[in-house]
Amino acid sequence: MSNARSVRRRYLALWFPFLPADRWRIEQGASGEDLIAPPCAAPPEAGAPPPLAFVTRVGGALRLAAVDRTAQRLGIVAGLTLADARARHPNLAVADMDPEADRHLLQRLARRCQGWSPLVTPVPPDAVVLDSAGSDHLFGGEVVLAGLVEDSMAELGLTCRLARADTPEAALALARHTPGPATDEGAALRALPVAALGLDAEATLALRRAGLKTLGDCAARPAASLAARFGAGAVTALRRLLGDEARPIAPMAQPAPLRFERRFAEPVAHERAVAACFHDLLQEAAGALERRGLGGRRFRLVLLRSDGARHRLQIETGAPTRDPALVLRLFDERIGTLADPLDPGFGYDSIVLGIPLAEPLAAVQPALDGRESAAAVLAELIDRLSTRLGPGGLLRLVPHDSHIPERGQQAVPASQVSAPLRWPAPPPGEPPLRPIVLFDPPQPVEVIAEVPDGPPHRFRWRRQLHEVRLYEGPERIAAEWWRRRGGEGLGQGGLTRDYYRIEDAHGHRYWLFRHGLYDEKPAPRWYMHGLFA
Repeated sequence: MSNARSVRRRYLALWFPFLPADRWRIEQGASGEDLIAPPCAAPPEAGAPPPLAFVTRVGGALRLAAVDRTAQRLGIVAGLTLADARARHPNLAVADMDPEADRHLLQRLARRCQGWSPLVTPVPPDAVVLDSAGSDHLFGGEVVLAGLVEDSMAELGLTCRLARADTPEAALALARHTPGPATDEGAALRALPVAALGLDAEATLALRRAGLKTLGDCAARPAASLAARFGAGAVTALRRLLGDEARPIAPMAQPAPLRFERRFAEPVAHERAVAACFHDLLQEAAGALERRGLGGRRFRLVLLRSDGARHRLQIETGAPTRDPALVLRLFDERIGTLADPLDPGFGYDSIVLGIPLAEPLAAVQPALDGRESAAAVLAELIDRLSTRLGPGGLLRLVPHDSHIPERGQQAVPASQVSAPLRWPAPPPGEPPLRPIVLFDPPQPVEVIAEVPDGPPHRFRWRRQLHEVRLYEGPERIAAEWWRRRGGEGLGQGGLTRDYYRIEDAHGHRYWLFRHGLYDEKPAPRWYMHGLFA
């Protein structure tokens, strides 16, 4: 006779109905930098975010793959062509669908949920399921646990709907098809539409045509007749939703932490002995990283003294690495920046090396002459300077997706730039469309034009008069209406710009623009924005 009792499983499902939009706004800081807005669209009302949709190419047409809450309220749904959606709402803003980024975010959310339960699994493309039966009592019950999870997701800026049930399928169905917590789970499940079964569109339509609108309607029919007419999959899905058949989740595997430790029989205070031990730890860590195909981005060293004191040191790299010599040099740089030198006291009892952040690292083919590539040398220099000056002490300019020229780049910490920089280039054989010198802010010039809205005929800049011999343009750059602040200044983004590439009588080339059209302001001003080679 066994004394073991069967434990009733309980599942908590998290559904993120607007995951692509939430992810995009978190990454962009809700600034709208990467939106593709229609050029003739009117600006939205003040304070109202524009409806946002994500598109993907299906066949020869762009179709909506996901929308945000604002677009959904306007009747814009996934599956529409972009042309149809813009016909319904001209102010619709568009961004490219990025399923890989959404999948990565879902994985990170599942990892975060492992703080509430060790049994967690992501359900692509937009849900996470927790088995809370063994851990909810640690947080005060499943109701309190659900509230903690919901608050945590809200702090991240994510729209999340939660539901609890006896099976993972039932919890997911309740989260997706009910607006809030159900007081009677059984009744709520039977009231769900047949779409909750997760069948294909043809089978769902067949169920509706047969008069089966809800799960309760399906449950009232004999299982044999349902299987004969609609397939065994419909019966299996129904049984799992109603709790008649249990299928536990397959939880995410938790990778073993990258942690390496050396304990000493006697306290060690000699600097060379500590350095040799640390080098051995780095060699061991390099082997573990290589077996996993990873490289470390963050390395943490903890020195435990015999009197209980701890010394913590941490370095970060701009690209994944498992080179012990490089990591050792970076730690030397970090130690050299300490205001108080490391004091071993009566010696160290143990040394711990942890790698809390690691990323995939592929093997690199070395050069025949044994030299390092220019990219590797630059990455090492950036790591050393960032370690010495601090993460924000070394900046690097990276391309930024904006049509406004002075916003075409932004400064970010150099250690955060891991991918090679690819700046937009003109087609082969064509002259550059942008100058090699850009003035920020643009410098005002006095312009004489043959017609008010025409190209410059001559201009005065820095008290010198220039005769225009050749010009090319205009290149019109419309204002970013989502950044408008009601003003007409250069930094307020409210006026259209007409750019001209100018060559004067001496062969010098300039980049001028007229700020504003004559129907936007009475007297548009001209500015010098750059110099060509």
